[in-house]
Amino acid sequence: MKKLSVIALLLANTTSFGQFAPPAGQPGSAAINKDSSVIISWALTCNVTRGYINIADTFLTYNGSNKASYGKPENAIGPADDLVVSLGDRGEATLTFNPPIINGPGPDFAVFENAFSSGFLELAFVEVSSDGQHFVRFPSVSLTETADQVGTFDTLDTRKIHNLAGKYKTTFGTPFDLQDILDSAGIDINNITHIRIVDVVGSIQSPFISYDAMGHPVNDPWPTPFDTGGFDLDAIGVIHNYSQGIDDRKNITNIQLYPNPVTKKVKFFSNDPTECMVIITNTGGYQIYQEKFIHQTTLDLSSFPSGIFFSRFSWKDGTTITKKIVKE
Repeated sequence: MKKLSVIALLLANTTSFGQFAPPAGQPGSAAINKDSSVIISWALTCNVTRGYINIADTFLTYNGSNKASYGKPENAIGPADDLVVSLGDRGEATLTFNPPIINGPGPDFAVFENAFSSGFLELAFVEVSSDGQHFVRFPSVSLTETADQVGTFDTLDTRKIHNLAGKYKTTFGTPFDLQDILDSAGIDINNITHIRIVDVVGSIQSPFISYDAMGHPVNDPWPTPFDTGGFDLDAIGVIHNYSQGIDDRKNITNIQLYPNPVTKKVKFFSNDPTECMVIITNTGGYQIYQEKFIHQTTLDLSSFPSGIFFSRFSWKDGTTITKKIVKE
């Protein structure tokens, strides 16, 4: 299915249900906690090209600079810790990953910003590359009204935002699923080595408007004429990478879940003869179950609420595999 068709379906669902995923901590939220066990690694390097503090007035300065200057690029390396680098209007940050990120079940990585509340959100586009040269942008949706400019300290409704980094408050990452760009040319979704974060200016004033994948202007707090202007990048956490679950790497990746979706009990099968630890987490990254087993085990999910859960399997040699469980 082409990515614009996927977005059209999402918009149809939004019309039906009136929202995308809600803020962190609310039922149905897709936010991923920075301490979630689904995160297995972080960015290794970060290169930043700063943007203006106000792209509509490039002579305006703050602390002697007309561009964002807060933080250092290395603040975006490693785990999310609320130390950020500010990008400024249309500024960019390019981060590298080794081993490469792959397309696994559910989200494959999460981008962390430092919004101090669930409403004051600064947004950014997310692009990925397999070679550091050719980038593909995730198809984003912004349904925020555009009759009036969202002011410098105004708020956004998370439920009107999809596939834009910065959707969630500090310590919670916005997830991205490589399956969303499956049909894109010039990229291998099982070999993502670079991720580029591009600040959404947020202005509804021409010619500075940024558009989502459907051609909607993206309206977010603007102007932000400070050294901290624009998107504030904290970290990017990896959920699936090449070291996890490639059959010819460890020869133990034959993990099966049955049935899935599940209503009551789910069975886990492993073809590895050694002990395996399985940890079950919800989409917020909170651990709700763990068990050690050899070959197979059965888990009763009758008491679990309907929704998506992640089962992370790990062995003593360091190999890990993550599978998605759908509870009906």
